[in-house]
Amino acid sequence: MTTNTPADQVERHPCPKCDSPAGSPCRTGAGKVASSYHTGRFILVPALKAELSVKTPADRHPGSAWKQGAPVVQAPAPMPGAAIRIGYARCSTVGQELQSQLDALARADCTRVFSEKISSRIKERPELEKALTLAREIKTAAPHQPVILTVVEMKRLARNAAELMTLSSALQTDGIQLELLSGPLTGVYDPNGAGAIVFAVLAVAAEVEREGIREKTLEGLDTAARKGNVGGRPSVMDDDKLAVARARYAKGESVTAIAKALSIGRTTLYRHLGESA
Repeated sequence: MTTNTPADQVERHPCPKCDSPAGSPCRTGAGKVASSYHTGRFILVPALKAELSVKTPADRHPGSAWKQGAPVVQAPAPMPGAAIRIGYARCSTVGQELQSQLDALARADCTRVFSEKISSRIKERPELEKALTLAREIKTAAPHQPVILTVVEMKRLARNAAELMTLSSALQTDGIQLELLSGPLTGVYDPNGAGAIVFAVLAVAAEVEREGIREKTLEGLDTAARKGNVGGRPSVMDDDKLAVARARYAKGESVTAIAKALSIGRTTLYRHLGESA
């Protein structure tokens, strides 16, 4: 087997799919030589990216138990290139603006940005899943390439510590880093080793911040209520409408007809008639 054969070129790299080391053919789950090399392995050889399969050499006997063959000169470990950033932006409602996040991600040199207007209460966030899928695909194709998920702030990713820790676990499994562009812990974090502790701190901090905002909102509403300011939309039922509704209802007119004539909902009318009974 010469060093110019496709099989030899492929075997200069470990297989990211079956974990065969450099110099060893790809193997099945039973430990036998596979009939062709895994795609994940030979895409590391630029000249073979377009190949659909690379057959094993004749002396490897596909289907038979693996035996040590002639040593293959291992290719030097590839030097990682510049980090690839995948951006994600989110706001909760249609009325909120998203452009400031998109501008910040553009300044961070994100290769691709995914954005959506969706509440963090909704577990399924399609654009976030797309961002994670693309990051995983890049990492699989180039294991030595740093891949970073970039967000403006932590609360754009999840609503509580549990969700953030679940995301941290997924990023750790996939070898993807996380970058925060604002907040007290601005920077890039690797969810492995000491980075896992940082992720835990980030998760708790985000939940504490969320609870703080909720508490301040409730305090503000309570203070306003004591001053006579009631939040929410103004009532559609005033005293005049209620008087007309009672009179028409007493004459035997249906609730549906009364509600339509007064341009209010049947539920609202039922509630006020019940309160006045």
